[in-house]
Amino acid sequence: MSAELSKVRNIGIVAHIDAGKTTTTERILFYTGKIHKHGDVHDGNTTTDFMVQERERGITIQSAAISCEWKGHSINIIDTPGHVDFTMEVERSLRVLDGAVCVFCAVGGVQPQSETVWRQADRYNVPRIAFVNKMDRMGANFARVVDELRGKLRADACPVELPIGREEGFKGVVDLIRMKGIVYDEASEGRQFTVGEIPAEMKDDAELARAELVEKVADLDEGVMEAFLEKGDLSEAELVPAIRRLVVAGRFVPVLCGTSLRDKGVQPLLDAVVDYLPSPEDRPPVKATDLKSGEKVSRRQDASELLTSLVFKIATDPYVGRLFFVRVYGGVLKKGANAYNPRTKKRERIMKIVRLFADDQIEVDELSAGDIGAVVGLKECTTGDTLCSEMKPCYLERITAPQPVMFMAIEPRSSADKDKLVESMKALAAEDPTCQFREDDETGQTILSGMGELHLEILVDRLKREFKCAANTGKPMVSYVETITKPALTNFSFDREIGGKRHAVELKIEVKPLERGKGRVISLSRDFRNTVADKHLQECVEQGLEDGVATGVLARYPMTDISVECLSATIIDPEVSDEVAFRSAAMMGFREAAESAAPEFLEPIMKLEITTPPESVGEVLGDLNARRGNVLDMDMRGDLQIIHARVPMAQMFGYATAIRSLTKGRASYSMEPDMFELAPKSVRDDILSR
Repeated sequence: MSAELSKVRNIGIVAHIDAGKTTTTERILFYTGKIHKHGDVHDGNTTTDFMVQERERGITIQSAAISCEWKGHSINIIDTPGHVDFTMEVERSLRVLDGAVCVFCAVGGVQPQSETVWRQADRYNVPRIAFVNKMDRMGANFARVVDELRGKLRADACPVELPIGREEGFKGVVDLIRMKGIVYDEASEGRQFTVGEIPAEMKDDAELARAELVEKVADLDEGVMEAFLEKGDLSEAELVPAIRRLVVAGRFVPVLCGTSLRDKGVQPLLDAVVDYLPSPEDRPPVKATDLKSGEKVSRRQDASELLTSLVFKIATDPYVGRLFFVRVYGGVLKKGANAYNPRTKKRERIMKIVRLFADDQIEVDELSAGDIGAVVGLKECTTGDTLCSEMKPCYLERITAPQPVMFMAIEPRSSADKDKLVESMKALAAEDPTCQFREDDETGQTILSGMGELHLEILVDRLKREFKCAANTGKPMVSYVETITKPALTNFSFDREIGGKRHAVELKIEVKPLERGKGRVISLSRDFRNTVADKHLQECVEQGLEDGVATGVLARYPMTDISVECLSATIIDPEVSDEVAFRSAAMMGFREAAESAAPEFLEPIMKLEITTPPESVGEVLGDLNARRGNVLDMDMRGDLQIIHARVPMAQMFGYATAIRSLTKGRASYSMEPDMFELAPKSVRDDILSR
């Protein structure tokens, strides 16, 4: 263990695209002495954006882990992507982190992907602090961003700093905890700063803001309420621990400000990470499921516990092969030792352990509770697997990947490259659960699926550059799904002669529609299990139903929001009612039931936010209407009009070019998947006619 557990911080830097996550991470590494010269995103030389595609495009594609030290504390940082196509990287990072720094643009405020990452952090109960970046930009408005945190995100947010100056005049911050002004020296790249009195013109505002902060903290934390009632104020020694307790409990979000690119405000952010965000021992015991009994068990985040760790990411390194990113919750993961994988029920030998510094590694002998690192040499691990002690095996909740919404056909340039292409896509799918591929039985084409146009583009580029696998690709297409709109019941009798042998069984199968977003539920009734006690035959039926749901009934799209239950079985003869009969009857019986349950297509709907000059609103709204868009609301942000809408994804191809043309290049937009909705008849007819 590199540090005492109470002095460890495992944090993520999360935000909307272009809010300044990577620049903030770069400055953190610079001020902690981890690097001696900071890079910039536009120069393509930052530490955590090390992929060729990241440096070319100026965006983060893969989350990168890195460590540094600040005031005696060890800080493990994961810099995450902001683009919606790579939201899985944020999801699995937040799953294993103890705290997060949410970065917001002082001009853009709370943007669509900001809301997404905030919800992801809510899902995993991750304590967070907010950093309002880009305070030097024209249109920066700190107070408005704080209001949006409270309104849009329903966060109990309160400033612990105020900006000194704004836009080009931004030069430092007022520390409301210590009631001091901090002014940065630009010539020293922010390494030198002056701590002094609050500027005279800001004293009244600072006193009001501090009073609001103290009152808010006292109202939420009973531990300081008595002191507040006695004195009407709180000292630094009372205020900082109280804020920390509230942040760790997820009841308070302190808001800081600065400009990472101009080297102002990052050191106080580091202080806030140390002062307010939790250490692993501040977090509640991790919940797991006992492999043998199925009961819930708790594991304290302590080295004395039994080994409990989660593989949350897989990456391919050109020199060492596959790296398995691991968060250790309990016990110690040791080099040369065995760890047990409850999913495969096999031991895995830990050949090598490394601590990560972006694309570089430092070999170590062990990872202890609270540590994040990577191991080499695992054979059958996938993302979301648990590595634990074989004495009392347990498994942690797996990481759920969102469903791909776009696909394209892909084929090797030559028949000799076919096997290489398949192996390369398997490697990509192992790294990225949102990358999926399959072979279409009807056309023989290989179909590559992902989260959007950019995601597919990056995957194909990686196949060419990293795996040296040239491929021809088709046009990206929307990945529709199928569902049913009413319940149906069928008694399906399967009786066939295959290879000179008879296979026969009768199954009763019921299908029901579920609410949107509920996915698929496949089950076997108690009556069926009593009739068919053979576990292998039960698995055959489940597999047959899975196959039927995966291939759909209208146009071979997978089905969702559907409940399928096999109610009973009539065994013709034990000799002929075999696994072939059960599996075939399950799949064909499901198709018969689903076809009579009014099947329909669901299309992915995108949530869209457009920022446009007011004079272009008419053209933008007209274009949205032509794209079957639904405008939700409109508001002003400074002198710009913000339009919130929902639009079918199929209508968004080429939108970047269209909106530039409509607004003479003055508008911008961002979008993220929202939900699936029933496709209109025109779309249904178009899909079926292909």
